[in-house]
Amino acid sequence: MNIFDILLIGISLSMDAMTVAISKGLSLGKFKLKNCIIIGLYFGIFQAVMPLIGYLLASNFNNLIEKIDHWIAFILLFIIGIKMIKNAILKDNYINDDIDFKTMIGLAIATSIDALAIGITLSFLNVKLLSSIIYIGIITFILSFIGVALGGKVGEYFGKKSQVLGGFILMVIGLKILLDHLNLL
Repeated sequence: MNIFDILLIGISLSMDAMTVAISKGLSLGKFKLKNCIIIGLYFGIFQAVMPLIGYLLASNFNNLIEKIDHWIAFILLFIIGIKMIKNAILKDNYINDDIDFKTMIGLAIATSIDALAIGITLSFLNVKLLSSIIYIGIITFILSFIGVALGGKVGEYFGKKSQVLGGFILMVIGLKILLDHLNLL
C-alpha cells in the first residue's frame, strides 16, 4: 500500500468526522478558532488512535466490532442529534457550545469506529503503521477544522435553524451508517 492509498483512506475516513464537525459548527452559534482546534483535535486523534487499536487487536476483535459498530455509531449520533434539536427548540437563545469531554468523546467515537475496522485491515497489509495513522489523523484534523469553521460561519447567520439542521444532520448520518451496514442502501 502506497502513500496515495493511505491518503485516500484518510480522506474517506474523515468524511463522517467532517460532516459532524460542520454540524457541530452550526450548533455553536458563531465561529471561534479555539472550537475549530479543539474539535479538530478530538476527531483527528480518535481517527489516528482507532486504526492503531484495530491493528493491535486484529483478528481477535474483528468479528465483535463488525457486528455492533454500526449500532454504536447510530445510537450515539441519533441521541446527540435529538438533544441538539430539543435544546434548540425548547430553549430561548440556546447555543449548543458543548465541546466538553463527554460530548466530544461521544462524537469522536461515533465517527471513528470505521477507523477501527480499517486498522484491522491494515494489519493484513504491508503498511508503515506509524506514518499511516499520522496521515489519517492529520487529514481528519484539517477537514474537521474546516468543517467547524464552515458550520460556525453559517451558524452565525441562521441561529436556531442551524442548530436544528445540525441535529438533523447527525441523525441522518447515524441512520445512513446503520442502513449501510445492514445493506439496506
